[in-house]
Amino acid sequence: MKFTKTLIAASFAVVSADSFAAAFQLAEQNASGLGRAYAGEASVADDASVVARNPALMSVFKEKQLSVAGIAVIPDVSLRGTQASNASTNPNQLNDSSIAPSAVIPAGYFVMPVDDKFSVGFGAFSNFGLATEFDADYPAGQLAGETEIVTVNMNVSGSYKINEQFSVGLGLNYIYADAKIIRNFGANPFGVPAQTEAVHLEGDDTGFGWNVGAMYQLDQNSRFGFNYRSETDITFDGQYSNQLPASAPFNGLAGASIPGSVEITLPAIAEFSGSHQLDDKTGLHYSVMWTGWESFDKLEAQVEGRDTPVFSKEENFSDAMRYSIGADYQFNDAVLLRAGIAYDESPADKNHMSISIPDTDRFWYSFGVNYTMSEQSNLDIGMSILRGKTQKFTEPDKLMQQWGFESNGHAYLFGAQYNYTF
Repeated sequence: MKFTKTLIAASFAVVSADSFAAAFQLAEQNASGLGRAYAGEASVADDASVVARNPALMSVFKEKQLSVAGIAVIPDVSLRGTQASNASTNPNQLNDSSIAPSAVIPAGYFVMPVDDKFSVGFGAFSNFGLATEFDADYPAGQLAGETEIVTVNMNVSGSYKINEQFSVGLGLNYIYADAKIIRNFGANPFGVPAQTEAVHLEGDDTGFGWNVGAMYQLDQNSRFGFNYRSETDITFDGQYSNQLPASAPFNGLAGASIPGSVEITLPAIAEFSGSHQLDDKTGLHYSVMWTGWESFDKLEAQVEGRDTPVFSKEENFSDAMRYSIGADYQFNDAVLLRAGIAYDESPADKNHMSISIPDTDRFWYSFGVNYTMSEQSNLDIGMSILRGKTQKFTEPDKLMQQWGFESNGHAYLFGAQYNYTF
């Protein structure tokens, strides 16, 4: 089983991008929706990726379809130091022009109608992912270091067409998750080298969840959709170590490893969408999405034999909303153009801002095109420009040193998707 988990993690390691939806939530399940800023995802039945956002939409398909997508995330998250209570540190030493690595998020889907009422679908995608990385000798090392969360959602879904207007769907999800937390000691008054690891924990786990969807076809030109995805509890079981001296006052492990774990709850997600064909060329789409981030209140590491956590960070997230509107235009028989905008709320508490999970409200500006290559195949290309707000905040470390930052978070997304109908 351990080998199987490792193989899955290696195959999907590229999904550990800084998410650029709220906190570490990923919106990038396909490239077709990317061109509309993911407006209408629970009501548009463009391709087999409906498995991820509303399985009830599988009832629209008359033939089998395969969709394979990849989205490149190029983040631009920078920090400027504004305060350093450690006398040996100049705030300029906190400046970092890139704390989040670029990555590619893959996804694949298959939808198969069984008869005129039942359809089944399969998907592999990700709803959550995060990666931030700082130099080992970064002065605020106890706040920075490396933070990585990788999730892979493997889904099997079914839909049932109740009548010509109403369909429902149900999905079961097997979720593999992998996490790594590294914190260095940073600048300190004890003479300990800044790059000394104060926390090093790596672990993985699997969990199960479910999602339900509904679709209502008001008339030939209007469709509404709803999808709900459940919470999933994850306990990252692995090994904990540090390089701190075993003597007082550190009482460290001096490089030894002991079993450790981190518990988190991946939040529930609900989405309502509408799609309207305004004329024979133009379509209008919109979505409202809610994410139950209140379930993510802290990031905490426990080890065997200790009553108190060896690492704890209050997050105190709040539920967040995402609003999007988009349109498509049939330019000619082969080319469909797309565009959309979205507003993504941050769940982060302004009194608990963190450089390890940087977050801000953001706007999406998106464009895309679908090109029909033949009766069986078509290609989607999409891009989004994400612009976040400038944030100013202070964050204390375990030595009660205060560090001040000004953060800017932007990103560029580029996606491609191939769809084939059997």
